[in-house]
Amino acid sequence: MNLGENPVMGDRFGKTGFRILAYISITLAAAGVVLPLLPTTPFVLLAAFFASKGSPAFAQWLEDHPRFGPAIDQWRTRRAVPARAKVLACSMMALSWGMLFALGASAMVLGISGVFLCGTACYLVTRPSY
Repeated sequence: MNLGENPVMGDRFGKTGFRILAYISITLAAAGVVLPLLPTTPFVLLAAFFASKGSPAFAQWLEDHPRFGPAIDQWRTRRAVPARAKVLACSMMALSWGMLFALGASAMVLGISGVFLCGTACYLVTRPSY
């Protein structure tokens, strides 16, 4: 089924929506380059995905970009994530869970968030590194 044939995604969202999401994602990725607590790689990958749906020219620019292009290429060819991104992501997830604990979150919140954060961390660390 073509995206344009899908009544939910094609009609209501369209290429303009994907472009907007691509630009928002790359803005967050660019902020992550200079802000140590904001990850860059996931936002670059999101931007590449959204751009491929809404703006082929922007998608090509991302793929050719000296900073963002290698991450996109490694993800597409090997499903690989930079080792630095893995360490940062896992550290931030542990810090986030630790803050929930220190701030007295309920056992249910700690349990549910812990399961999701551990699952995400397990998926992330099992991806190849570069």
